[in-house]
Amino acid sequence: MKELSRVATAIEPSLTRQLFNEAKKYNDVIDFTLGDPDIQTPEGIKLAGCEAIMAGKTRYSQNAGLLELRQVISRYCESKEHLRYNPQTEIMVSVGAMEAVFLALASMLNDGDEVVFPAPYYINYKQMVEICHGVPVIVTDPNGADTLTCSIEAIRTAITDKTKLIILNTPSNPSGRIFSWDFIQGVAELAKEFDLYVITDEVYKCLVYDNARRPKSIATLPEMKERTLYINSLSKEFCMTGWRIGYALGSPEIISAMTKLQENVAACAPLPSQYAAMEALRLDKDYSADMAKIFAKRRDALVEEIQKSTKLKPIIPDATFYMMVNIKETGMNSVDFAYSLLKQAHVAVVPGITYGKVCNDYIRIAFTLDEEILREGVQRIVKYADSL
Repeated sequence: MKELSRVATAIEPSLTRQLFNEAKKYNDVIDFTLGDPDIQTPEGIKLAGCEAIMAGKTRYSQNAGLLELRQVISRYCESKEHLRYNPQTEIMVSVGAMEAVFLALASMLNDGDEVVFPAPYYINYKQMVEICHGVPVIVTDPNGADTLTCSIEAIRTAITDKTKLIILNTPSNPSGRIFSWDFIQGVAELAKEFDLYVITDEVYKCLVYDNARRPKSIATLPEMKERTLYINSLSKEFCMTGWRIGYALGSPEIISAMTKLQENVAACAPLPSQYAAMEALRLDKDYSADMAKIFAKRRDALVEEIQKSTKLKPIIPDATFYMMVNIKETGMNSVDFAYSLLKQAHVAVVPGITYGKVCNDYIRIAFTLDEEILREGVQRIVKYADSL
């Protein structure tokens, strides 16, 4: 039997998925691992998808997605982001934001090209870069370990003559941080100075708390639109994780390359989901208006319970539905803590080291469950941690 590829054998399931799978062994587990909200897709969006199915709209679309949907995305982006993209040549509909990131990397990277991104980071970035034969360069700033932040100076130090692009994810999974505008401007200056692409993953900017403004995109800065690929998704904004709809906005050259690869990877995004997306992105309705309020209430409940512990310290997120919790006072590393917690208290969390070595004193909690269940789960965590 011939051996599998080096890429396939090198890639391993993330600790997120490992803990998620392990949690299935328990009947009474409270699972805080995946970013998959328990809130239903709004009725109007579900109805649009159902009507598309019943009308027989269940075949293929253009590889880049329905032109009608791309036109809707163009108008939505102009309204929300103050950015104009040509729906014919600068927009592609993808099978979720994850596929958009993968197709972008596959379109941009040659063997050995380096991709820079700060820790903590979304684990799939590293593995996708490796699948595309690139080299992930994870930037750890020792001075930001207690706040899970990274400086522009640390990013600059990581850039070499092999660097091809920088990945930004703001608001950030896992930290819930919103990168400062000064930081974004600094990344833009580095991109121009070293002639780099930027992939900006902004899927969580719909969930911003404490009356903060929707963060501006790096693509709005002078000379950055042409070198930036903007990626977003309907998964978080409209609770449509299983519909698998995302989109990418960028230069005609990159979008054309991604569309060619799309033909050979998935052909197109699911057609009923594309019709549902057109309903979701209508400018005369706001299907996501209450989402941030719901998750802000859950975040506050989470903080209230964690602060009862003598050994746990939360990093209160500015956005997203994730919270990093410092477990250093327990004397355990993140992996041992997570597996022991699951075994002893039947609560599943993600070990912080999943998101970089700088996070080994942390666990990540996804507050995607009803507040009553959320409180019970955190009470179990607090009881376990304080018993150590």
